[in-house]
Amino acid sequence: MSLNSSQQRAIITGASSGIGKATALAFAKAGIDVALVSRSQDKLEEVVNAALAVGVKARSYPVDLAKIEEVKQKIEEIVQDFGSIDILVNNAGIGYTNSLSDTSLTHWQQVMDINLTSVFQCVLGVLPQMRQQGQGTIINVASCAANNAFPLWGAYSVSKAGIVAFSKVLAAEERANGIRVMTISPGSVNTPLWDTETVQADFERSVMLHPETVAQAILQAALLPKEAVIDEMTIMPSAGAL
Repeated sequence: MSLNSSQQRAIITGASSGIGKATALAFAKAGIDVALVSRSQDKLEEVVNAALAVGVKARSYPVDLAKIEEVKQKIEEIVQDFGSIDILVNNAGIGYTNSLSDTSLTHWQQVMDINLTSVFQCVLGVLPQMRQQGQGTIINVASCAANNAFPLWGAYSVSKAGIVAFSKVLAAEERANGIRVMTISPGSVNTPLWDTETVQADFERSVMLHPETVAQAILQAALLPKEAVIDEMTIMPSAGAL
């Protein structure tokens, strides 16, 4: 599965675990060079080494996307260091469960900053270079929660609905510049998100999607011929919404 993928370079956020890690390895196996972004340098290095073993160029860039005022510049620096970027996968995000009435303003803002505003900043970091080369693919990972009313997932759902709307407007604005924008909205995926302190949910993880399954969908979207685009893809566990 090459389609000239050996000449492509991608930035993947949230690349140290879960969907991001699986996507990094899927891209590497397809011959795509990967610039990997996450907070955890140690975990990133493991993924980098696995990608290097496949034979592509891979580098780790520890960035805290919660520090949104720094994100745009950090991404610009990655573009300068790694080389022209053909694909940006905005995957990083946090889960959060609480009723809306019990969600503090601080927590609400944290979810919006990481899940939505950091994506906005990452995109601004690559847009000038993508426009200059007249092509690029931006893939934003949202969630089926963007279009469903799941109690206790209010802040998370709003942040992901924001991703969907942001992606649609960005696609309309950048189409003339040769830039494609796609949204992948997975259902429940068996990732470390379920083990984090901000998520309290007791779902059956054995029937969830595997990160590698979502990664394959992201890869297929990225490798579509330039005249084609997936506006939004929803990929669910065959067991349905959990």
